[in-house]
Amino acid sequence: MKAPNALAQLVRYHFAEPPDRKLRVDGRFRLELCLSERHRSARACFSQHWSRDRFERIGALFLVPPAMDMLTRSDEDHPLTSIVCELNREPVLELFDTLPELTEQHLLASLDIRNQRLRVLLLRLTEEARHPGFASEMLVESVAMQLAVELVRLGTAITERQLSGGLAAWQLRLIEERLTDVCEAPTLAALAAQCRLSVRQLSRGFRSSRGCSIGAYIAFSQMEHAKSLLAKEETVAVIASRLGFSSSSNFCFAFRRAMGVTPGEFRANLARPRSPVTAQGRSHTSDQSGPAYEVTRE
Repeated sequence: MKAPNALAQLVRYHFAEPPDRKLRVDGRFRLELCLSERHRSARACFSQHWSRDRFERIGALFLVPPAMDMLTRSDEDHPLTSIVCELNREPVLELFDTLPELTEQHLLASLDIRNQRLRVLLLRLTEEARHPGFASEMLVESVAMQLAVELVRLGTAITERQLSGGLAAWQLRLIEERLTDVCEAPTLAALAAQCRLSVRQLSRGFRSSRGCSIGAYIAFSQMEHAKSLLAKEETVAVIASRLGFSSSSNFCFAFRRAMGVTPGEFRANLARPRSPVTAQGRSHTSDQSGPAYEVTRE
């Protein structure tokens, strides 16, 4: 779906082998929200700023800034479905004069954006891509402008938070490692003890470092685990118990609130065959040096 200052695409990735690619879009911000289970081993490197042996984890929602080389890798090759929105850079600059200078915190945050407003806006584009209606171009342009505003606010907030400090790298890494465990979510008291902090210090420092509350971050991580387990056809009751929910109904309520669909609908979408009436070709944002993969745009 094209608009004067944005392009939105519902994309289906088919990998011939685990991907090792480069993403780059000149003159545009590239936002991508994975609608299926993200590869748990997915990671990326901003090669213009980091050494090429440094790869950090990619979350469900990530951003590639304009003219920035992002090298991406994964050890898995199952198909992925994403909503991709590319925003023209110039209108953003005209509205806000200048963008925040990219720092280490900006780059890390862009790989795993835990912002519910951005997620909701991208899900709205997903709905429009699947069921386009009257004045779709106008709707895409309107949503794109809201995405631009939220991105600038997010970047500015990160800049401001840097002045007040945040958690140390080892503390953030410890939290990430704990949240990779597919089990009941950790308590704030337990995480604080591991980080050698009080709960108040942990909460304040985490918000300064990641731009969201640690509770919201934990909830997002649990939903990513839930998506993975649903893809493996675990029963809802088993998933609810494994992730520490008191009942299946509580799990279903939390999943629908976070993902916009019920667990059953999410699983049905994974199993639904794709229409053959789709354009196929290589992604225009990838270089040609890595292994071949196929992209289906819906």
